[in-house]
Amino acid sequence: MEILTGDPITTCLSPLVHDMICNVGFELREICDINSIVTQNGEVCWKAITDCVSYAESGQSLDYRTSVQQLGPVCEAIHLHILSLTRVQFEIQYSSWFQWTTNLELFLEIFDALESLQSAAISLSVMKLASCLERALGDVFLLIGRECPFLLRDLIASAELAQVFGHAVMDVLKVFMGSPQGLNLRNVLWHGFASPQDIPPKYCSAMLLLTAGLGQLLKSYLHQANVTLAHRPFVALTNLEDVTVFPGVTSEVLSALETVMMKSTFLLKIMLPYWEMAVTKFKLHRFADCSMLLLSQLEAGLRRVFAAVNKCPDRLLTAESTILYTTFDEILAKYLNDGSINQLPHFLGEPTMEFLWDFLNYQEGPRIRDRLSHGEINLCEFPEEAASQLLTFSLVLLLRFTEEDTLSELKEEAAIQLRVSLAEGYTSRCHPAFQLQKQVLSCEKSLRMWPVLSLPEEPFQEADRLEGNSEACACKSLISKILNELCNHMPGSACTLNDLDGLSQEKWPQLLSELCSTRIRTLFCPRVVLEVLVVLRGISSQCQRASDQVTASLQLRHRQWVERRLRSRQRQNYLRMLSSVGLLSPVIFLILLLLALELISVHTVHSKSTQERQQYLRFLKLILQYTENLIVYTSQEKNKWNETINLTHAVLLRIWTFSERKQMLMHLAKKSTNKVGES
Repeated sequence: MEILTGDPITTCLSPLVHDMICNVGFELREICDINSIVTQNGEVCWKAITDCVSYAESGQSLDYRTSVQQLGPVCEAIHLHILSLTRVQFEIQYSSWFQWTTNLELFLEIFDALESLQSAAISLSVMKLASCLERALGDVFLLIGRECPFLLRDLIASAELAQVFGHAVMDVLKVFMGSPQGLNLRNVLWHGFASPQDIPPKYCSAMLLLTAGLGQLLKSYLHQANVTLAHRPFVALTNLEDVTVFPGVTSEVLSALETVMMKSTFLLKIMLPYWEMAVTKFKLHRFADCSMLLLSQLEAGLRRVFAAVNKCPDRLLTAESTILYTTFDEILAKYLNDGSINQLPHFLGEPTMEFLWDFLNYQEGPRIRDRLSHGEINLCEFPEEAASQLLTFSLVLLLRFTEEDTLSELKEEAAIQLRVSLAEGYTSRCHPAFQLQKQVLSCEKSLRMWPVLSLPEEPFQEADRLEGNSEACACKSLISKILNELCNHMPGSACTLNDLDGLSQEKWPQLLSELCSTRIRTLFCPRVVLEVLVVLRGISSQCQRASDQVTASLQLRHRQWVERRLRSRQRQNYLRMLSSVGLLSPVIFLILLLLALELISVHTVHSKSTQERQQYLRFLKLILQYTENLIVYTSQEKNKWNETINLTHAVLLRIWTFSERKQMLMHLAKKSTNKVGES
């Protein structure tokens, strides 16, 4: 693809940022005595470090340039000290001071990376160290504070951490990774701006020692305050099974990626070592490492495409402290900062955008970038499936920016063809619309657990008598009428029902499955649509809870009946339950059918006026209230089965009335279709 041509770029760091990271810390050539920084037994002399931090004349704000300049010789001395140690010496001297992070093994790996002198490995080490340190600092923050800041810069600037470590120590951290005016190592690496040669190894060594020094200060604080540091549990990636669409990575896929990354214009040649290391890490089953590298490089590559299609080449570089960086947030947005439309979504197409939104942005998705960069995931247990999906997606994306001869050659391979096809057909799995479809199908499956277990003849007769009350009959009539109306709005087919039995329970799975396989537009979903989806999902969730609760009650009471452990009153209550569930089952199915049909037409909510939208939301919330009451009434503590029928009759009347007025979204969709047909 010709949109990315040439490769004259030698750094993605803007001049001021490049100067700060690569030059300023090397301006002072003085030799610093390591014994003034760290003692023989590994204790960090913080004063020697904090004295290097410089402040503006007012004394309030940091002078970042002078601070980096003065810290340069200190970092150099630390780096030479680290390199002079053997792994065993390093472990003996410092391992106890890394325990507060709960990840000693990581720091030993960072030591190995420094010893290897491989630039890409050192950059990856800084990324991992920053995320680990952020998580550990968050645990320390919670010794005093209540809600941990989401952003590292806010965490480092917090009064809570200053209370534990001291203001001067936190100012040192600000210089390294707490402000875009300083070295800002965490952000320039995680956002894919820094190439391997942009990161001086001495800063990695310095951060390694600083982490040990923080551990020493923390030990003293915990002892004086007589408190214990509690560690938050790691989190798991959510809905990963939903976004696992590509087959596992094979040797053919790895070989294809190794070939295409040498020729694709998607990546800059200065970033190639990261891509090569990502493949190596995958082969070594270091899936978290692989994913970290891929995520930062996908951001770097997509930023390059973003800058090209939107004709803003300046956005390719890091910005200064007064301007925002161009990150995934801007790259994947609908609009640019100036209000004009971002051309990248149109250029990449919805499937690619949906994959990126699923993996990175949607609250119910894996949010893999956030989880990794903020240290929320146990790196040793990072799932292969996540790395596999990212690796395959990266291959398909690189292929789009590859010369035709290489492209045609690779696409002839069946394994590559399959993956390209799956990528081109991708639809969102983490958007609320898909999650609603998933909920509806899950609830219908739960309903199938309801059939009454076989009982002696007498209870059946009693249940029939209880079932024959007038309100229950009125409910059945309403269910039949509403189902008839709903089925008239089935897309692509007409469905008429003469009575409640016209749509047997055996047909429910197929009907809902067809409806829930309908593709819904999800990219850049308007706020008003999301508001409707929130209520629809609330109804579905409550239906699921009610269904699961009734299933559990049925199983318990049936077992107690068979074992003759029910008292007289409990027997009567059980019979009322049997009568009621025979009615509730089609009612909940009716609600699920209503949800599925409204979802298909959800974008027509724009056709409603503000007042009509409010009326519609009130109608949905009325159904939501019914499902919430249903959970209370059918609980084993309440057992209000007669009241459940009264409640059901009332809500069915409201649904029928609203349906007769043609105020549902499915009615609007049908009107719109009819107008198109008439024109």
